[in-house]
Amino acid sequence: MNTKPRKVMIIGSGNVGTSAAYALLNQNICEELILVDLDAERVEGHCQDLRDAAAYMPGMISVTVREASDCADVDIAVLTVSGGALKPGQTRLDELTSTARIVKTIVPQMMAGGFNGIFLVATNPCDIITWQVYQLSGLPRNQVIGTGVWLDTTRLRRTLAEKLDIGAQSIDAFILGEHGDAQFPVWSHSSVYGSPVSDVCQKHTGMALDCDALAETVRKLGFEIYARKGCTEYGIAGTIAEICRNIFTGSHRALAISCILDGEYGERGLAIGVPAVLAHGGVQQIIELQLAEDEQAKFSHAAAVIKSNIARLP
Repeated sequence: MNTKPRKVMIIGSGNVGTSAAYALLNQNICEELILVDLDAERVEGHCQDLRDAAAYMPGMISVTVREASDCADVDIAVLTVSGGALKPGQTRLDELTSTARIVKTIVPQMMAGGFNGIFLVATNPCDIITWQVYQLSGLPRNQVIGTGVWLDTTRLRRTLAEKLDIGAQSIDAFILGEHGDAQFPVWSHSSVYGSPVSDVCQKHTGMALDCDALAETVRKLGFEIYARKGCTEYGIAGTIAEICRNIFTGSHRALAISCILDGEYGERGLAIGVPAVLAHGGVQQIIELQLAEDEQAKFSHAAAVIKSNIARLP
């Protein structure tokens, strides 16, 4: 029996980082939560607040504050840092320069501190920053992943669930590509227990599924939430918690996350959203799908967008 306490370090105590910490705590996913932030007063306040919440949880959950370099014993390090809020009309790609400078400082500090766990990148633009972390850390590619399109996939499933009156977990539909404008649903592999989603929709609603409109709705959801409340936090917190849980349990469940490719899908030199099997060491294997011709073209376009922005890294 493994009695080693599971430790998650969250770098950045903004909306995403603190919501992720609360989700991890409430789902009993780890025994120790470690918060890191440059604002010492704010992060200590969050720490004390989370300790109050932890007192209601079964078992003992430790919540502490550390420097990023004090990370040698950490299992999963979650990057939630941000270079600043998006302005109207901007996309996730516009966050790259300011955020990449922060990451360029933090990751070398952590590696010097002896980090050998799994990096989970939630920072935007997620795919490009995941690649940057991989390059800076020198860790094997299975230990560097991004939340990528798993949140987009969840948004697709819950939107379909509302339309079809079927539980979201019974719908096998997902997004691939960039966590951004170049994402796309893989309709050729989307079903409800083997029955194509389009057929289920036709039978349930009497209308054809408007695939393009639904893809656009899902693509815009994050920006609509951001425009209304100034951030997105609960959905991505759930994404972080689910990925951490599947790593810690060694579930061997496949999620659509941002992975470093080395020949899969005919691509290398980037991180991009693909189905990957998660186990204790991170990515256990990448699932290569036989994409339809139009889907392959969309995947190639997403890869080109990501690579062009990787070239912009400082």
